[in-house]
Amino acid sequence: MIYLFLADGFEECEALAPLDILRRAEIEVKTVGIGQKYIKGSHGIEVTADITENEVALNEDLKGIILPGGMPGTLNLEKSQTVQNAIDFAAEKGLLISAICAAPSVLGHKGLLKTKKATCFTGFEDDLLGAEVLSQPVVRDGNIITAYGAGAAFPFGFEILSYLTSIDTAEKLKKQMRY
Repeated sequence: MIYLFLADGFEECEALAPLDILRRAEIEVKTVGIGQKYIKGSHGIEVTADITENEVALNEDLKGIILPGGMPGTLNLEKSQTVQNAIDFAAEKGLLISAICAAPSVLGHKGLLKTKKATCFTGFEDDLLGAEVLSQPVVRDGNIITAYGAGAAFPFGFEILSYLTSIDTAEKLKKQMRY
């Protein structure tokens, strides 16, 4: 299972495009509402999360996490002890850790990007402490996938799918979706 964390002020495209891609591929993804079940995105779109942060279980069923960006969504994610615990668990177990837009800053602040290649939304580069910051849309370095913004939401989702399954599966879904 994958946890996709949603906090008020999240960037809708960055959460929903990868969610759609993964669910089309029959990957189990649970959206997790931080603070409540109804979460409002940065553009006023309200989403009902599958579960709340109180229902998060960090165990062998977890395969990875996704952090969408957006403001103040990224700041709200970083303040959540549940999100912090999930990041720590994924890092300790070598699970998928993915973040887009401003959200890679959360990983940088935790020191998880030291010696890694990463990308982020313009202006957050200094928050990727110790990373080799690239300007490409999506960067995968080991178990960490980062992307630079809403325009990279689909490539971000396909890279996550490729990581979890295979390049062939991701390419097949791209063709089915006419991407």
